[in-house]
Amino acid sequence: MKTSLASLLFATVATRTSAFAPASRSFSRNMSTNAVPLANGAMSFDRVCREWRCKYTGDKATSESLEAISKLVDEYLPQIKATSSDATVNRLVCGGCLDFKLMTTVPLDDFGPWEEKGFAPEAEFLEKLKAIEGVSQVETQTITNMVI
Repeated sequence: MKTSLASLLFATVATRTSAFAPASRSFSRNMSTNAVPLANGAMSFDRVCREWRCKYTGDKATSESLEAISKLVDEYLPQIKATSSDATVNRLVCGGCLDFKLMTTVPLDDFGPWEEKGFAPEAEFLEKLKAIEGVSQVETQTITNMVI
C-alpha cells in the first residue's frame, strides 16, 4: 500500500510542475502605460517622490525641535498636497537615529512640472526648517516610490 500511495503522490506532483515554474518576466504590478522600466524590466515606476529630511534633537516624545517641525509641516501641508491632485505625503520619524523625513510622491506626469517650479514650496519650507533650533543636516532627494 505504501508503494501505491507514493506512486500516486509522485504522479500528482509530476503533473503539476507548472506551479513551480518561474513567473514570466513580463509580469506587471498595476503599472500605468507610461511606466519607466528599471532592472532589465524586472521593475518599473510611474510615481516619483521628493524627500525632505533632517535630524532633530531630543527625545521623540518631548523634542522641541520635532514639535516645531510638526508645526511647520502643518503650515505647509495644504501647499504640498496641491502639487498634484494625486499627491501622497508621508511623514517618517525615527526616535532612535533622530531622523525626520517628509516624502511627497506624485505621478510621473506631474513630476516634471513640479520640478520646473523648483518643487515649490520646497525652498521656503527648507529655509524655515533650517532656522529651527536643534535641526541639522537638512537634505533633499528625488527617488521613485511605488506601492507593491
